[in-house]
Amino acid sequence: MKRAALAAALLLMSAPAYAQLGSALGKLNKAADTAQQVKDLKVSDADERKIGELVSLKVREEFGVFQNAAVTKYVALVGTVLAQGSERPNLNWEFIVLDTDGVNAFAAPGGIVHITRGALGLIKSEAELAGVLAHEVEHVAQKHTVKSIEQSRKVKLGTDVAVGSREYFGALADYTYDNIVEKGFDRGDETDADEKGIRLANKVGYNPFGLGVFLAKLMERNKGNADHNGLFASHPDTQARVDRLGNQIKTEKLAATAMVTSRYSSSITFDVKPLAEITAVASGTKGVAGGGSKTEEKKTEEKKEEPKRKGFGLGLGNLSKGKQAESTQASASAGGRAVDTDRRAPGGDNPNKVSVTIAPAEITAFKSGIA
Repeated sequence: MKRAALAAALLLMSAPAYAQLGSALGKLNKAADTAQQVKDLKVSDADERKIGELVSLKVREEFGVFQNAAVTKYVALVGTVLAQGSERPNLNWEFIVLDTDGVNAFAAPGGIVHITRGALGLIKSEAELAGVLAHEVEHVAQKHTVKSIEQSRKVKLGTDVAVGSREYFGALADYTYDNIVEKGFDRGDETDADEKGIRLANKVGYNPFGLGVFLAKLMERNKGNADHNGLFASHPDTQARVDRLGNQIKTEKLAATAMVTSRYSSSITFDVKPLAEITAVASGTKGVAGGGSKTEEKKTEEKKEEPKRKGFGLGLGNLSKGKQAESTQASASAGGRAVDTDRRAPGGDNPNKVSVTIAPAEITAFKSGIA
């Protein structure tokens, strides 16, 4: 009887140790499962869109959205014509104008394309706009971001993160923003987007030289400046890029001619602000578009003291607090992330999308004007 009691006592004393061992083994198994999830990661179209929405929200919170329905609809018409001619016409394509003087453009996964008010001011024809948007559309159409995520071994998922959870998508969005938005696409992806982009613009009737014209203007804009625009932050030498595009147009005999200058000038009636007139946002602040009043400046100063908001899930702290505020050296491109003056140009305070509706008949009528 005494032996039985002693055995029972020893068993009870050792139970916590067994429990701890079991817990440790459970965590190791879960970590192994998580690592395997990353290794076997496949991003569906629905997952791609969820990631894109999170990244787009960060971009919109950082730069604001230009609250002009007419301009938004015009950009969306050009973008929709291009998207319908792409390899992924059935995505829920959206085209958003960011409220900043910086010259920039960015395609989030899933078909959410952003272009800045500053870029629209620099562009002077629909063919130029089509060239820039086609580049962004092709990043999405060719799944450059998706492939980067799937091929990465650096996506960090916690051991308690379940596939398909909010935290799971937060981690993927964090990776996307840090490694695509900030650091830029692979050079091969950029060249691919250039080549396929001008083919796409040409396919729907736009002069394929539109992108090259825009690039030349941007080269002139940056002439003599230490700052470089985001469209070139991870691109090869700009002039070499323009030359390569010209050679491609000649070799492939891309012969569309539409520039559509008059429709552009009647739709976009503002000019880009010179780099010298853009006051870059100081580290730790988020500016107000257009320079702002003293009251606005005071609000901006007050924002410095506000605690950083938490992100949407695991790893999203960096997404919500803003790379603009913490990195003046960030280099990014996506066919469009900018650095220094353009990268840190003040942005508007309204991150809400501008809702526009485009009827099929409007697309048909718009296409007839590409001549």
